[in-house]
Amino acid sequence: MMDLIPLVFFAFKALVLGTGMFVAIKWHYDQEKKYRSKEMRSVLLTGVKVAAVFVLAALGIVSATFALGGWLNLDLALP
Repeated sequence: MMDLIPLVFFAFKALVLGTGMFVAIKWHYDQEKKYRSKEMRSVLLTGVKVAAVFVLAALGIVSATFALGGWLNLDLALP
């Protein structure tokens, strides 16, 4: 009798965890279908904003570098 207790507990645990995983995956899949178009637009807009900030920051750093080089009387002309 004592040898069956771990088997019963393991089977019960597998059943409960398997059911929970199935319900969680199904819920996430349904939520993704529900909000896919709205979320995709949001992600695309955020990506464009990040890219714009990156380009502006890069231009600012290049401008600051040339300004500092000019202030220090460095020859930064292209050959």
